[in-house]
Amino acid sequence: MIQLRELSVEFDEGFQLKHINWQLEPQQHWLITGANGAGKSALAAVLAGYGEILAGSTSGLPAKCGWVSFEAQAELIQAELKKDDADITDVISLGTPVREIIFTDEIDPVMARELINKFELDYLLERAFRKLSTGESRKVMLIRALSCHAQLLILDEPFDGLDSATHTLLQNHLAQVVLHTPVIMVLNRFDEIPDFVSHIAYMENGELRHQVQREDTKAYAELYQLLHLKTTELQVPEADADSKTPALDPAAPLVKLHNICVKYPDMVLIKDLDWTIKPNQHWQLSGPNGSGKTALLSLITGDHPQCYTNDIFVFGFQRGNGESIWQIKQYIGYVSTALQWEYRVGTSLRNVVISGFYDSIGLYSKSTDRQKQIADQWLALLGMQNRADQPFNKLSYGDQRLVLIARAMVKHPPLLILDEPCLGLDDLNRQLVLALIEKICAAQETSVIYVNHHAQDRIAGISRYLTLKKSCDNS
Repeated sequence: MIQLRELSVEFDEGFQLKHINWQLEPQQHWLITGANGAGKSALAAVLAGYGEILAGSTSGLPAKCGWVSFEAQAELIQAELKKDDADITDVISLGTPVREIIFTDEIDPVMARELINKFELDYLLERAFRKLSTGESRKVMLIRALSCHAQLLILDEPFDGLDSATHTLLQNHLAQVVLHTPVIMVLNRFDEIPDFVSHIAYMENGELRHQVQREDTKAYAELYQLLHLKTTELQVPEADADSKTPALDPAAPLVKLHNICVKYPDMVLIKDLDWTIKPNQHWQLSGPNGSGKTALLSLITGDHPQCYTNDIFVFGFQRGNGESIWQIKQYIGYVSTALQWEYRVGTSLRNVVISGFYDSIGLYSKSTDRQKQIADQWLALLGMQNRADQPFNKLSYGDQRLVLIARAMVKHPPLLILDEPCLGLDDLNRQLVLALIEKICAAQETSVIYVNHHAQDRIAGISRYLTLKKSCDNS
């Protein structure tokens, strides 16, 4: 039995959990939920031994935890990125291979090998961890946690970034794990709660406000309703007239990809793909992990090195004819997990939103009063008007995602690319984001490419679909 008694805990970023009283009995499997920034991940981290105890006490904390979280994943990514920042060597770091990330001293190699086969990751073992897609890196984290003979398994948003097949596979595997190991889950999506969850803890402002048994139908329904509140009468702030992008030919496509091929020495990722996106068309892009979604998007944005070896027409430019990458990017708003990892600056929330006018990581130009006004309007829309001057890197993961979505939308770009924009968001903020995207689609000013694994997150106004398949050609 694990007990937290009148526990107050502080974390590095100054966030505090306050007066937590919580008892976890054997055979119980808990869900921790609540709004972004409420303290869900912090409470889970306490069970893993993190945070500075200010008051109260703990007992029964396990000696070994299996822990999967965005924070743990980001720490590994940041450690890899720091290798590039080192100036003591002229050698370019290729990054740590997946094999070394998985097979540490704490891992049961037999169990890890079984999970590698189950998750079909064998072909990635020699690839650098930081080169993996979001879903692939999440699978690596899961294999590590599930292979260490943990006394307690803590899974913070374990399903985010996974395609539907892997989602089902993980659900089935966990149904066996819970027979011998207690599981604590942090989830924002109530529709993903596994059947084995027996109790729910609701966090708000660093406090444990509600503890509900799942079999208590009335209490469960009330909590469900609390987390599914919908916002209405949303008004998207206007664009800045002085920051408009150059006009495009309304008769020309925004993007035209012809006979696209993306290949590497060990595999062909995309082959013989044609895709045309016209003004005011909205697309949903889907496909399993490793099917090439991220690579396809980076061809459009100009970030993929093979964009110059393919027939690509974007925003009036035929790629490879002397145009700069910034001439392309000025027409695009973009949100992705990779962008969130790159956005490490400690600038204010207001400046993060304003940086969307300049397509920059951080703000290095003097902003206008009108831009500041528009940024504050976006923050008010997101319920963050009182936090405009707070540093971005101190926000929770979900709140960071909301601010980056506002950054992408602030200039009303001709093309808005949303690579799993709801990743890490609680139900209320997810509904807010989906509603915002619907507003953008309905305004007929911006074409949307929406990448998503969750079928239920379909956007009203998106009627075109492109599904990529995982390549079988590894020659």
